[in-house]
Amino acid sequence: MRAREDEVTEEQIQQWADEAEAGYDVDALKRRGRGRPGRGAEPMQVVAVRLTADEIAALDALAEREHLTRSEAIRRALANFAA
Repeated sequence: MRAREDEVTEEQIQQWADEAEAGYDVDALKRRGRGRPGRGAEPMQVVAVRLTADEIAALDALAEREHLTRSEAIRRALANFAA
């Protein structure tokens, strides 16, 4: 019987158990870090903004044209507005 894509198989469980029994390199796990990498020395804050479908479409078009993410495009727009 074939497992669905979202199901864990007995083989996967056995691989994970074997890996755990062999032990983990704790130093390597600590080096990986958590979350997104920072953009600077100061902590960042998430700000929620409500946009219409047209505003999101315009933002996405701009971001694609400039090869930016949505967040990068918004940050650039704010920097230009504040300058």
